Amino acid sequence: MLTVEKLNHYYSQSHTLWDIDIALETGKCNCLMGRNGVGKTTLLNCIMGLQPVRSGAITYQQIDITRQNAEKRAALGIGYVPQGRQIFPLLTVRENLQIGLAARADRSKDIPGFIFELFPVLAEMMDRRGGDLSGGQQQQLAIGRALGVDPKLLILDEPTEGIQPNIVQEIGDIIKRLTVEIGLTVLLVEQKLPIVRRIADNFVILDRGRNAAAGQIDALSDSLIREYLTV
Repeated sequence: MLTVEKLNHYYSQSHTLWDIDIALETGKCNCLMGRNGVGKTTLLNCIMGLQPVRSGAITYQQIDITRQNAEKRAALGIGYVPQGRQIFPLLTVRENLQIGLAARADRSKDIPGFIFELFPVLAEMMDRRGGDLSGGQQQQLAIGRALGVDPKLLILDEPTEGIQPNIVQEIGDIIKRLTVEIGLTVLLVEQKLPIVRRIADNFVILDRGRNAAAGQIDALSDSLIREYLTV
């Protein structure tokens, strides 16, 4: 589905990502892990074309997208929910969802009905401004907007951050449904270990901008957690 090979990134003169290699398994939830500041969000921004890559390659469905802009990547079927959600607070739920449609390859203007099946609360609040929603509802809106792109790959940057526990459980269930029932490939940045163990199939750990460990989720051992994840 997507591979990252020998990717290097710099902020000015600071070398932030060092020869990163990642291969996402199609139709699975692939979790990107690591302590704060190790380069997880920077890597996602490189994959989405929001940060320039100094060297290396990013390949999506056998297409080299390393130098393509973010709009072209979205049109190829990559949906992105950034950290902090970044919805439009003054626009309604309907308008936020419609904005996501602009990147669809088929140019459809209709909000997919399955978004409301996944998030019934959005159907009830279509005319409410995004900024008036709770944090959990805003996160559901952000995911719904990304799904409006009709993605084959969905990238989520800490979707449970600052969310009440019952919504965390619900979002985890929805991510699992997206992979199991729809066959969507998910790249998830998440720090809550219980939800990672419940919904992830594979994991990749970064440490100081470098690959540290990777494997199936059953291989995420206590020793790896102590060495690379425990604060």
